[in-house]
Amino acid sequence: MVITAYQVEGMTCGHCVGSVRAEVGKVEGVQVVEVDLAAKEMVVTSSAPIDPAVIESAVVEAGYELGGGRELLPQAGSCCGSGGCH
Repeated sequence: MVITAYQVEGMTCGHCVGSVRAEVGKVEGVQVVEVDLAAKEMVVTSSAPIDPAVIESAVVEAGYELGGGRELLPQAGSCCGSGGCH
C-alpha cells in the first residue's frame, strides 16, 4: 500500500470534493480517495506508487489544481494504514 497526501487548490464546496474524488478514483491502482475541503488536502491510497502527473491530470480534469504531494507512512500497528489489518 502507498498512501500519498496532496494539496488541491480551487475547491470551495462539497460538489468540488465529489468531482475530485470521482476523477482521481478512476485512476488505475487507486483504491481510496479521501478529500478534506477545509484543509484543501486529498489523501490517495493505492496498491503501488502512481506517477504524480497521472494524479495531477485527474485533478485538472475535475477542474482544480494539484499542489505538492508527500508519501505518508501507514499507521503504527497496521500493515496498510487503514487500521483494520489483523
